[in-house]
Amino acid sequence: MSPHDHGAQAERTGLAWRRTALAATACTLLLLHTAARRGWGTAVVPVVFAGTMVITFVVAGAIRERALRRAEIPKPLNPSLAVTASALVVATAIALIAVR
Repeated sequence: MSPHDHGAQAERTGLAWRRTALAATACTLLLLHTAARRGWGTAVVPVVFAGTMVITFVVAGAIRERALRRAEIPKPLNPSLAVTASALVVATAIALIAVR
């Protein structure tokens, strides 16, 4: 793989993480709107999980893109970031079901 290929891969990966974070941000804002309309209370719980998930996506994406740009041979994503993001997705879904 040429250095140019690594740059393109890093850019595609960064864009994918940004799109995911943007979609998660939109969902978080919708949850925030719903919580406000319901008078806050327990409706805030999914908002907190979703907001934390957005931050995790942004951080993981930045770390991954930077690693791909630096490395000659790309290293896999740190498993703890993937587990954290997955756990937050599940926690948000559970909180949404519980609050309904």
